[in-house]
Amino acid sequence: MSTNFTPREIVGELDRYVVGQAKAKRAVAVALRNRWRRQQVQGDLRDEISPKNIIMIGPTGVGKTEIARRLAKLAKAPFVKVEASKFTEVGYVGRDVESIIRDLVEIAMNLVREEEVAAVRHRAREHAMERLARMLVERDLPAPEPPPKPQGPAAIFGPFLMGQAGGADKPRASASEVQAMLARIQSGEMDEEVVELDVQDSTNPFMTIFGAHGMEEMELNLRDMLGNLPGAKGRTRKRKAKVPEALEILTGQEAEKLVDQDRIQREALRRAQETGIVFIDEIDKIGGREGFKGGADVSREGVQRDLLPIVEGSTVNTKYGPVKTDHILFIAAGAFHVTKVSDLIPELQGRFPIRVELEALEAEDFVRILTEPKNALTRQYVALMATEGIELEFTKDGIEAIARYAAEANRQAENIGARRLHTILEALLEELSFSASERTDRKFVVDADYVNRTMQPIVQSELSKFIL
Repeated sequence: MSTNFTPREIVGELDRYVVGQAKAKRAVAVALRNRWRRQQVQGDLRDEISPKNIIMIGPTGVGKTEIARRLAKLAKAPFVKVEASKFTEVGYVGRDVESIIRDLVEIAMNLVREEEVAAVRHRAREHAMERLARMLVERDLPAPEPPPKPQGPAAIFGPFLMGQAGGADKPRASASEVQAMLARIQSGEMDEEVVELDVQDSTNPFMTIFGAHGMEEMELNLRDMLGNLPGAKGRTRKRKAKVPEALEILTGQEAEKLVDQDRIQREALRRAQETGIVFIDEIDKIGGREGFKGGADVSREGVQRDLLPIVEGSTVNTKYGPVKTDHILFIAAGAFHVTKVSDLIPELQGRFPIRVELEALEAEDFVRILTEPKNALTRQYVALMATEGIELEFTKDGIEAIARYAAEANRQAENIGARRLHTILEALLEELSFSASERTDRKFVVDADYVNRTMQPIVQSELSKFIL
């Protein structure tokens, strides 16, 4: 594991992005710390210690997904989010549950590759600059004289004779010329120059595959197989780019040469197995309702039974190698309005020993959500309007008014938690967003009076339930 934060430090980091929900934060903090503790255990007992999976219970928009996502980012762990409802009616329109683990491994590969490339980027950029400088110098060198026309037997048998020259050598740049060009590139003098590069061609113009529902893995395997055919791998195409963009492309190519692909694959598989986090949302949608045994209910129970081996611990084959799921942390979440956790099959319930209930959000929580997090919506809108030269300001009473309208809308309609704030703010700032580029007044204040003037007509309208 890349980090060894204490539970208190983990909760402190989560507090920067998610308001409230102390119980859920404590539960995931302990689960993450237990992973680090397991790594410190010596001997065979380490393999016997399994993660304590968590079910989060609460309405939509209260922070369930955000807690799990921020936790994975904090741990630098591969993270995948899936909706359990996607797997209903597997074999007809659903997806194969093993695709969850394959997606997790792909994410782990990308995560490790980015880290490895970042580690060699400085060296790769030096190589790329030298390569680009040489290309620019040699492009401007005079073309060599064509070879003399062969006479006698060479005119007929020339191409087959040993030692027969096939043409003049390509002109080569001297070290001093390359250094001079490097200085010009670094100074920005060559930024507007266009160069022609060879880039990898990943397209397959003669074969397009259309994957049906549930056929994603077959589609990917066919693409890999066709990509490995003779002549399909390693194909390049010409691309023109200005010097700064060309430098980025060449840096990427040089970094790929410097990193160890086998090491990336081994580390990605290890991380997926040891530190991977799978977030299964809408798990309540696959819970059967008591006393109801229709066709859809059979499908839901089928999904639960398909998920069970993955959560219990099994081996899933991926294109990078087999992955054991025994130590992957599974975090499930659902509103459980209609169903209960006890409606899940007993075997699956037993694999989620930690149950955490998240509280519904009230007006006071919305005030904190609008002001405290680093990525608060008010800060996002201020930054967006600043691009148009508008100084947008939210007053304290304005934020309180927005929070009141959001809480009231959640009470009158479906409770969608903090997502209601997106709807309220869009309705509130629609006119400003439309006319920002044409306004002469460069300051705009959102106070309680403005919020009431804008929102009251909407709230009183019969269309409020559709708009808000």
